[in-house]
Amino acid sequence: MAWDLEVVLSDRPGTLATLGEALGAAGINIDGISGSAGPGAATIHLLVDDAGAAQRVLQNAGIEAAGSTEVVVASFKDQPGELGTMARRIADTGTNIALVYITCDGRIVFGTDNNAAASKALGV
Repeated sequence: MAWDLEVVLSDRPGTLATLGEALGAAGINIDGISGSAGPGAATIHLLVDDAGAAQRVLQNAGIEAAGSTEVVVASFKDQPGELGTMARRIADTGTNIALVYITCDGRIVFGTDNNAAASKALGV
């Protein structure tokens, strides 16, 4: 089972380093990551195996996780149109995609409102 952990960091030097150092020291691997900064804050999405453990480690480092969500992780072909093909398969089940990013090992992560249907549509 894969989990997306959403973390909001202060938009200042060193906050991402603190996050990475805390998880690394605890032996928690980041399998995928996405992030963007806005006025005063940055929203980071982390793909981890154990969201509860990651949340506890981050909390001990003074970083609050905004929440965690079970996600669908699938292999894909790195070619034009592949995202459209995969997203269409999911959409055709009536499932909404709320989150998407690529993992460190080149898989794709989908956060949806119906992971069972999305998984079946993608064959995972």
